Amino acid sequence: MHRSIDIGYLMTVVLGTFIHRNIQMKFCGIVVLVMLLLSACENPGKSTKRSKSPNVVFILADDLGYHDLSCMGSEFYETPNIDRIAKEGMIFTNGYATCQVCSPSRASIMSGRVPARHGITDWIGAKTGEDWRKAGRHNKLLPPENVANLPAEYEVLPEAMKEAGYKTFFAGKWHLGSEGSWPTDHGFDINKGGWDVGSPRGGFFAPWNNPNLSHNNDGENLSLRLGKETAAFIEAHRDTSFFAYLSFYAVHAPIQTTQEKWAKYQAKATQLGIAEKGFEMGYFLPIRQVQDNPVYAGLLETMDDAIGIVLRTLDNLGLADNTIVIFTSDNGGVSAGDAFATSNLPLRGGKGYQYEGGIREPYFIKAPGLDIAGKRNDTPVTGADFYPTILDLVGADLRPDQHLDGVSLVPLMQGKTLLERSLVWHYPHYGNQGGQPSSIIRRGEWKFIHYYEDQSEVLYNLASDLEEQMDLDDKHPERVSAMREELFAFLTETGAKFPIPDPAYDAEKEKAYLDRIVNERWPKLEQQRLEYLSPDFDPGNDWWGSKITKD
Repeated sequence: MHRSIDIGYLMTVVLGTFIHRNIQMKFCGIVVLVMLLLSACENPGKSTKRSKSPNVVFILADDLGYHDLSCMGSEFYETPNIDRIAKEGMIFTNGYATCQVCSPSRASIMSGRVPARHGITDWIGAKTGEDWRKAGRHNKLLPPENVANLPAEYEVLPEAMKEAGYKTFFAGKWHLGSEGSWPTDHGFDINKGGWDVGSPRGGFFAPWNNPNLSHNNDGENLSLRLGKETAAFIEAHRDTSFFAYLSFYAVHAPIQTTQEKWAKYQAKATQLGIAEKGFEMGYFLPIRQVQDNPVYAGLLETMDDAIGIVLRTLDNLGLADNTIVIFTSDNGGVSAGDAFATSNLPLRGGKGYQYEGGIREPYFIKAPGLDIAGKRNDTPVTGADFYPTILDLVGADLRPDQHLDGVSLVPLMQGKTLLERSLVWHYPHYGNQGGQPSSIIRRGEWKFIHYYEDQSEVLYNLASDLEEQMDLDDKHPERVSAMREELFAFLTETGAKFPIPDPAYDAEKEKAYLDRIVNERWPKLEQQRLEYLSPDFDPGNDWWGSKITKD
């Protein structure tokens, strides 16, 4: 037990002793000694060594929708570990990706710049120009060229963290360039699984095909492996300041899970009641209307299990109170295209779409030392803001010449406000999910969309019409004009590229393609949905190889 000490008495004794002995010391020396004694009295038994800078764990899901989490309103999916991050941190209810598809938004997180500026406006590997015709869609426009690597001249977030003294680690999906533009080429000391492609080649159960992540045994789960790799890195660097970037391949297609998790969610869907119809036809593709896919639910829960491994490691090592934890997604949930896996309702659309379902994301920041647990903030923020926010949170100098489109969100977490700003999205592509080439600007509660196929425009008030059903452009012509002018001034400033008309466009061929979607693709999707929900469902491949897992 440490006895309490009268501080005034202690100071008198110390100073008196020096005077009595007639020791000639400088005043500053006496002050230093006194301060050391005071520190020892106030913190008995503790080291006077200054604690290290806060660690950072950044967790990025792939294709996760705004309402795909329990804490964001899903009654079907179960995500207790991600929910914990939200509960212990701040939820940004108007959190956005900078693009409706993956590579552009990932580049924005790294660079603090929006796609119109960094030039990665579609997923890397997408067909552009006349090559787009090979997709067989017979569209009116040809998409512009897409930058294929994260620009090497940028000083990106992990490089800034290294200069601030952090050990840097990357695990999972990269999809920001080919060899020469992998994670270790952009500031990460360690790379576990990041390479050219954006989907889990070989699936979510080993053996997978990844040159930067060998598997331990057949049947090993990819998401759990990435969680374990991240946990091992944290344990190995517990005594240093670290920046761990855990970028899941989940919940990207192909959707796969174990028989046990499928059975859990098949039973849950049955208990909740299975809707007769699961899709409605959109502009190009059917769009999923219900959350009841037991395969997707199992895939999502496994990712949550992997996040639990990381959070428990922080707890067990006593690091949780000195670690910033961030969670978000790179674009909206896939309601059309790919695996047609989830519904984002009441948000319209999903991945690839210009609507809120394509760009609004779960966006959570847990930051020790700030009174933000369980709080919500409605300020519109984007993926470009993570770069300056992380630097600000760890006490590093901001780099406004690099994160040109991002701002620090620390003032919001301190209970302050930010100056109102406009947010811009530029996606001059069609993509795989049914979205249309368009550009968007949001200012306050107003959202303006310009479409490139026919130069049409719409204006929505998100405060009163989150579902984006009421076009108000004819009622607010002055606002439309001002937002249009601001949007295209920004696109001009950043050197944005635009689609051009396809001289080979054939309206009859496009109509025939869309008829096949309605008459053939849509019924098959409804049939597949019911097959997944059947108690007799079996994918016929040993549950994607998961039955031999030794995890």
